[in-house]
Amino acid sequence: MGLHDLDFITKRLDELKEQGVYRQLPVLQSPSGPRSVINGKEVINLSSNNYLGLANHPRLREAGKKAIDKWGMGAGAVRTIIGNMSIHEELEEKLAKFKHVEAVIVFQSGFTANAGAIPGIVDKGDVIISDELNHASIIDGCRLSKADVVRYKHSDMEDLERVINEVKDNYSTKLIITDGVFSMDGDIAKLPEIVELAEKYGCLTYVDDAHSSGVLGSSGQGSAHHFGLSDRIDVQIGTLSKAIGVVGGYVAGRRNLIEWLNHRGRPFLFSTAAPPAVAAACIEAINILSESTELTDKMWDNANYFKKKLNELGFNTGKSETPITPVIAGDDRKAVELSRRLFEEGVFAQSIVFPTVAKGAARVRTIVTAAHTKEDLDEAASAFAKVGREIGLIK
Repeated sequence: MGLHDLDFITKRLDELKEQGVYRQLPVLQSPSGPRSVINGKEVINLSSNNYLGLANHPRLREAGKKAIDKWGMGAGAVRTIIGNMSIHEELEEKLAKFKHVEAVIVFQSGFTANAGAIPGIVDKGDVIISDELNHASIIDGCRLSKADVVRYKHSDMEDLERVINEVKDNYSTKLIITDGVFSMDGDIAKLPEIVELAEKYGCLTYVDDAHSSGVLGSSGQGSAHHFGLSDRIDVQIGTLSKAIGVVGGYVAGRRNLIEWLNHRGRPFLFSTAAPPAVAAACIEAINILSESTELTDKMWDNANYFKKKLNELGFNTGKSETPITPVIAGDDRKAVELSRRLFEEGVFAQSIVFPTVAKGAARVRTIVTAAHTKEDLDEAASAFAKVGREIGLIK
């Protein structure tokens, strides 16, 4: 075989197969709802981030269709070349009001929001103080910056203060970064304590609300609003791809920060803006959240109901405080087997293994949404009970 056969890649793939963690992406053949058709089979879907069921909401569908008729399919170019469509400005203004901040800038995804905002804020001579379990997009954003990076133990405020004391006299700008809700364990960041330490030692605060947007806060405004800290968090990252039900990400904060990212947020500068239909659907989702707490209330009721069932069965659900509820299997192979067997029983819940989580912490992650019925959740719990006993996770 020649050089371009990429034999070294084949070898790496074979290693994944030997480890029992090689996977093929499932094929979704229906909308991503509480029950979906996946690989030709109708299953209860517990792997979607569509927390509020908005991805299939008739009001979002209608808003997207109208936007296509009015604006066409694409924005045409990056916003710094073609300019802003007024619908993009409307979305940013609506998000700023919703988040209780001065201004917002929308990126193509939550990942690119972190990849653009972090290097835009800190530079050589600055330091980032990052929770050790922060999302990969935060890690990559930190790498793209020229700042030094130090980590503190997950949600350990004593360790955070220790790290701050070690670096506080050596850097001009000190930025503490944390997820609002941690995507693998479903626990909530200790934002009040983080803010207190930041203000005590002169640090900036940056929270990624990917899994808090639409979930925490009185109407889903996020973790800062949940703790009454909207005016004390310097940078808030949000996603439009999960509970909002569409796609995209944004940075929320002071107007001067947003103006600066208009000039230095590289994904914003060098990627075409979201299609008008996407912006219109996001606007309608924020309208729905602003009108009523019905969907968030239903989501939390369902999540607590299912979490209680799993705990009563004896599963290890870790320290989850949100609709993200892991079922921790420990061993990578056992987590993969749990997911495979659940699918046979009509439940789609994906396994997550090393290196996404630590060795020995492999799990099947479940996410319950507002769109699930109690019957869906009862049926899913029965499948977990059957499979869990068969593979020795519970008695």
